[in-house]
Amino acid sequence: MSYTMGESLQTAVYGRLIADPAVDALLGGAVFDSTPEAAPDLFVALGHERAVGISDASGQGAIHRMRVSVVTRREGYIAAKMVAAAVSDALVGDELPLTRGRLVSMRFLRADARRDEGEGIRRIDLWFRARTDDQTVQVAISGV
Repeated sequence: MSYTMGESLQTAVYGRLIADPAVDALLGGAVFDSTPEAAPDLFVALGHERAVGISDASGQGAIHRMRVSVVTRREGYIAAKMVAAAVSDALVGDELPLTRGRLVSMRFLRADARRDEGEGIRRIDLWFRARTDDQTVQVAISGV
């Protein structure tokens, strides 16, 4: 297993969401890698991640299951669903360059929408599956 691309993947996802025009138009930069204390009424936060190694003799790699949350204090889900769609569009499809290794694929897995009465928020958790491959290690192994 290799978790060597975990930081690179998170940085790329964060960078893509901050730079995406549709996400920015809806959030005005309210994308965080953790939930801020003074949170705006609609924002995106990067969340949990689970990585499983898929290394073999040809190199190191991993499957990352990661959560991106859309959180709102607004009534209804429509604004949150618009943001969730923009986040999904931003992350799935186009190539996402990493500073280490490469992203083989990024796929949408599922979304869970729920209302938390205690905190007074609505939340949509988007789950993605990213397959990474550490080309740096493969190049070193092959001697190229």
